[in-house]
Amino acid sequence: MRYLPKSTADREAMLREIGVRSIAELFEQIPAAARLEGGLRLPPAKAEAEIVEWFRQTVAEDAAPHAGFLGAGAYAHYRPVAIDSLISRGEFFTAYTPYQPEISQGSLQATFEFQTMICELTGMEVANASMYDGSTAVAEAVLMARRLTGRAGVVVAGRMHPEYVEVLRTYTRNQRVPVDQTGLGADGRADLDALERAVTGTTACVLVQSPNFFGVVEDVASLAERVHRKGALLVVAVAEPVSLGVVRPPAEADIVALELQAFGVPLSYGGPYAGVIATQQRFVRQMPGRLVGEAYDKQGRRGYVLTLATREQHIRREKATSNICTNQALIALTASIFLCVYGKEGLKELALHNLAKTAYAVERFRQAGAKVWFADTPRFNEFVVQTKFDPRVLNARLRKQHILGGLPLPKDIVGELGRQENLSLWCCTELVTRQAIDEVTEAIAEFA
Repeated sequence: MRYLPKSTADREAMLREIGVRSIAELFEQIPAAARLEGGLRLPPAKAEAEIVEWFRQTVAEDAAPHAGFLGAGAYAHYRPVAIDSLISRGEFFTAYTPYQPEISQGSLQATFEFQTMICELTGMEVANASMYDGSTAVAEAVLMARRLTGRAGVVVAGRMHPEYVEVLRTYTRNQRVPVDQTGLGADGRADLDALERAVTGTTACVLVQSPNFFGVVEDVASLAERVHRKGALLVVAVAEPVSLGVVRPPAEADIVALELQAFGVPLSYGGPYAGVIATQQRFVRQMPGRLVGEAYDKQGRRGYVLTLATREQHIRREKATSNICTNQALIALTASIFLCVYGKEGLKELALHNLAKTAYAVERFRQAGAKVWFADTPRFNEFVVQTKFDPRVLNARLRKQHILGGLPLPKDIVGELGRQENLSLWCCTELVTRQAIDEVTEAIAEFA
């Protein structure tokens, strides 16, 4: 009875109250084919001490260090130890909304500096105080573009993260927002000619990810030229922000939506992460989320204030730019500390380290007999590999060597690459060793 607090008498009393005689009668409206007959297929019960010991052994097995080649929107980068020491300070564990600026100067200043660094990274003029994550930042950026242009449609160019697209469709499903997608060119970038045909007078914005889901760096300047010619806005999504250490900022974009997880935020089974929207000054009034600004009092002393908070709890509902967007202050602080620890040159060196590891891996994969797609197009730390066998088989073998292999690509994505088979997406950050790369490619050569 430890885990089932209702006794037999309790359950019988509940059944009488609702007018049925048994549990079977209660569930008889469920089709017989969907009802469980007999007991669950579980091993025999164990004592508590046995269960605890089982967990201890399982944790010991899984705690062994693993080399990871997974990316696809969540990246394993080194986290400087200073991050946890600083974010654990008590002054950062205050309420998430600094309604009283006179006692929240530390949090407000940290957010202001975060916004400043994001602007420097993206080439934009203003950035908000952060958002829930990259996918919701993308969706909110699209809605922002619709408000700015008065148009309805959205065109997704090239290959964006499929989960970002799914979140966008969920956001816009009941708002009658047409979401169209254009394909890839032979170089793995967005097909510019197909894009120009897709953008019409009703298109509010074109949405593109760079580096895209396949790791390829898009030609943002060419995209912006064609999009602006049609009177639409360009929204650029960045899922791997470390790339901005070497990739030219998407300054030609109108709105940039970033995922900040790579800036010192642990993978944590998918969250909490943080997103951010950066844009041009002239668009700031339609930017969702919060904005911290700098101000001076009568004595000329500098202070920080919550300048914009365009959520329905702060302003009239019909004027709100979003009804869910708050901020991820602690995660944004993590990103700020990460950027301060590395600095401008350090972030560049980190990005170059990722590029070097990826270049080495691409060459080793080729030598092992695998095909690397779009190998001649500029990329960052991800690449698509095609093998002569199912990548899941390879991953099962690598798992025994404490290596997490690449992400097998689903059929809907494979369809964009001519319905090829045995495709997987691999990622090399600075934490991937050459030894791990060699072990993977040796396994591929043996399978081939």
